[in-house]
Amino acid sequence: MSNWPTWLPLVPRLRELSPYGAPQVPAEATLNTNENPYSLSPELSSAIASRIESVAGDLNRYPDRDAVALRESLARFVNRQASLVGDLAITDKNIWAANGSNEIIQSLFLAFGGGGAIGFTPSYSMHPLIARVTGCTWRDGMRRPDFSLDIARAKSEILEAQPTLTFITSPNNPTGSTLSISEIKELADITPGLLVVDEAYAEFSDEQSAISLMGSYPNVVVIRTMSKAFSFAGVRLGYLVANPLVIDALLLVRLPYHLSSLTQAAAEVALDHSDELLKNVQRIKINREQVRKDLEGLGLTVAPSQANFLLFSGFDIPAPILWQKLLDAGVLIRDVGLSGQLRVTIGSEAENKFFLERLTAALQ
Repeated sequence: MSNWPTWLPLVPRLRELSPYGAPQVPAEATLNTNENPYSLSPELSSAIASRIESVAGDLNRYPDRDAVALRESLARFVNRQASLVGDLAITDKNIWAANGSNEIIQSLFLAFGGGGAIGFTPSYSMHPLIARVTGCTWRDGMRRPDFSLDIARAKSEILEAQPTLTFITSPNNPTGSTLSISEIKELADITPGLLVVDEAYAEFSDEQSAISLMGSYPNVVVIRTMSKAFSFAGVRLGYLVANPLVIDALLLVRLPYHLSSLTQAAAEVALDHSDELLKNVQRIKINREQVRKDLEGLGLTVAPSQANFLLFSGFDIPAPILWQKLLDAGVLIRDVGLSGQLRVTIGSEAENKFFLERLTAALQ
């Protein structure tokens, strides 16, 4: 809102902003926030409940301020994923954990945003929003008309801006496109300050993780989350993989005891069951390809995606009207603000079928 009352001393840079958030409205199929459609197994839910019960007796005490056990668990998980790190050995000193990846992003701006930041839009809308909230100057870099990233142009814009933070997302949200490790390396070669690679959807991608570059590029930092692949959106656990000096700097801006004992306990149990949880990733990838084929069968254009969502276009009616028709029919997807484009999260098999049936009817 822009009509804040004069008696409210709101910081001027916030006056024109709107809170981030996807619509939360009732729907038979909620496919707008890129959540994992598969809930935790009863066995895993029971294991988490048991672990939380074991720490509940100490809730009168503050949690481990540095979340050491959780960071050790995250390091073990990253090291088990050979495609992530190659020959690099990750330890807890390379890991930072927070309440979702958004807190990680905010901490990076607070610690390193003094020289401005650049990102390449359309991309994750929280990057520029958090930049503005924290008082960091943000520059929108450009993508091609098909939303892919022109590496040569990106390098030119980075060199011109000389930011202390450069954000790239792979897979990109809302498009689902990825960058190859060689393209990320090209950017790392010329980037001043930190190159922040947001890999919130990386488990759904076949590309190698930028974590593998950190041995040679101490300025490369990688943001990840347990919300998507781990079916853990309700817990709010994001983590950063970075040079230990980056982690040390984040200690200057972190809030004390920012990660509750309950969150830490639940995440540790989930990491112990990572193989079970990640089995659903392959299931979602298979469903993604089926939904893509079905959308193309309706004559629609679907952006190539290695995430758990699809951006589609080619319909004859304005995107907001189609979005509303689907909502009226019980399906909530995402209008990402791109003309002629809508985004759908890959749901369960039943949700995907319901979405496609309602979409087919809405297009007629």
